[in-house]
Amino acid sequence: MLPNYSTLVLQLKLKMLLLILLIHTLIFTTTSSDLTTDRAALLAFRSAVGGRTFLWNISNTTSPCNWAGVQCENNRVTVLRLPASALSGKLPVNTISNLTRLRTLSLRLNNLSGPLPYDLSKCVELRNIYVQGNYFTGPISFLFGLRSLVRLNLAHNNFSGEIPSGFNNLTRLRTLLLERNHFYGSLPELKFTNLEQFNVSFNKLNGSVPRSLESMPMDVFLGNSLCGKPLGICPGGGAQPAIATAGIEIGNSTKKNKLSSGAVAGVVIGSVVGFLVLLLLLFVLFRTKNGKKMRSFEAAIIKQTETEVSVEKQIVESENGGGNNGYSVAAAAALNTGENGAKKLVFFGDYYKAFGLEDLLKASAEVLGKGTFGTAYKAVLEIGTIVAVKRLKDVAISEKEFREKIEIVGAMNHENLVPLRTYYYSGEEKLLVYDYMPMGSLSALLHGSKGAGRTPLNWEIRSSIALGIAQGIDYLHSQGPNISHANIKSSNVLLTKSYEARVSDFGLANLVGPPSSPTRVAGYRAPEVTDPRKVSQKADVYSFGVLLLELLTGKAPTHALLNEEGVDLPRWVESVVREEWPSEVFDIELLRYKTAEEEMVQLLQLAIDCTAQYPDNRPSMSEVSKRIEELRRSTLREHSDLVNATD
Repeated sequence: MLPNYSTLVLQLKLKMLLLILLIHTLIFTTTSSDLTTDRAALLAFRSAVGGRTFLWNISNTTSPCNWAGVQCENNRVTVLRLPASALSGKLPVNTISNLTRLRTLSLRLNNLSGPLPYDLSKCVELRNIYVQGNYFTGPISFLFGLRSLVRLNLAHNNFSGEIPSGFNNLTRLRTLLLERNHFYGSLPELKFTNLEQFNVSFNKLNGSVPRSLESMPMDVFLGNSLCGKPLGICPGGGAQPAIATAGIEIGNSTKKNKLSSGAVAGVVIGSVVGFLVLLLLLFVLFRTKNGKKMRSFEAAIIKQTETEVSVEKQIVESENGGGNNGYSVAAAAALNTGENGAKKLVFFGDYYKAFGLEDLLKASAEVLGKGTFGTAYKAVLEIGTIVAVKRLKDVAISEKEFREKIEIVGAMNHENLVPLRTYYYSGEEKLLVYDYMPMGSLSALLHGSKGAGRTPLNWEIRSSIALGIAQGIDYLHSQGPNISHANIKSSNVLLTKSYEARVSDFGLANLVGPPSSPTRVAGYRAPEVTDPRKVSQKADVYSFGVLLLELLTGKAPTHALLNEEGVDLPRWVESVVREEWPSEVFDIELLRYKTAEEEMVQLLQLAIDCTAQYPDNRPSMSEVSKRIEELRRSTLREHSDLVNATD
């Protein structure tokens, strides 16, 4: 007897259910097997290279996805990040290569050596490799099969040989950093279309820069024997390479050993001019040291500065060096010394009036630098007081309006602002006198020389500086809804001997005329700002956010590598954070502070919030200040708890 229709349907449903269960079981088994393989690969890697951060719970019940530095998607390991983890030894084969779904590998700033494992080519989904700051050697050609690579950083290792043209196979590559290795030979044509970061500096390369790389900035080629754009023209083209050998070229023809008559004449003329310049310098030094001639020398400078052109000439001469340029301030201020017979400084508050204009004009001075609003000098008075003097340029308002606005600036009183002590106003000259900050600017400390003797800015100092800047700007904003700084940047943050932040140049944007260049605050300006004299408080927040990113990344907003194709610092950080773990953006000098990584990430997120494209999406400066203050309190609490637990 044939089964009825309902029985057939029931049997069919049961079979389909069993099939579905079987498929699920197979998928689970396969996934579990894959994760087991990943786990075994990680344990083999851990066994080979050790390291202080391998605090992994390796019990059978713990998933490797919960281990520090490991991230998973769909129960497969996709990210392995162990920067600055004291890893050492060689990377064996059949370890990392078994993480076949790996997309990001970061082993930077360790003590790893030997070759990169060749079977890394099996990780075909790899998009990001960061192995800078190790001692790796050996071939790298196997990497050219990783067609998904976006960022490759092999810098600060011991790789050698010629740079292969096979990099052209990596069509998605946006970062290629090969600096400070031992690569030699010529540079191949590297025809990348989306490259944002590139560097081959300090290798042993020679020959000409290929045409495809001529648009790169000069500093990415330094420390080699390269020539051509953007360096000097290659020999045979009329100029020397980036690093040339000393001496006269010796060739087959004896004519090459002889100087032409024009060259001889040039040498003679140069020698004569140099001798005359030396005599002039000796004369100036002698007259400067002669106290009896001091006033007459000052009078001579005043006479030479009867027009703005001669003043600028004197300033330029001072900036170009010349020993004790003790009359730089005098030359800048002395144009209208006879105006109404008035020669006096206007002081603010209770500042002790220990000197007058005459003392200031006699002070020896040196140029600190040219800024947005004028030239700044360090002036040492005879009484020993040291002040900073800013000579304003392009002041385009009346004397009455100037005095009204500068009095507002002089009334600003906050521990994180550089106080304006006194000013001088005449028809042609406007001088502002501030307290002198001995440690210089934040910009100089972040981006200046990083050689021996330099004290790195640690996490505690940087977070303290960030809070000080925020509190200073918050105070400015609290003085009125229309009051803003309008020129926030790292060169306008000065530091005391104890690294306390002091914000300078506040209140000056409304004193000067239109900028001569539209990039007055390039890199820091909010996208909605069209007139740098009209900057809202939310635009200040944006500039502060950029400054915060600068503190965290160690990169200047105007860095050539960032701006090569119009990429600014906030957008670069966002792209890296979106594609990688946020710690990849931090300055190398901050990576040693592993216990503060969470606080760094929080500060990074705050900086991203501050640099939102739309002003309404940015926090207020008051909120920013409170968030940084709470973050620092949390850090201090955790440190205190750790100390107590240790005790």
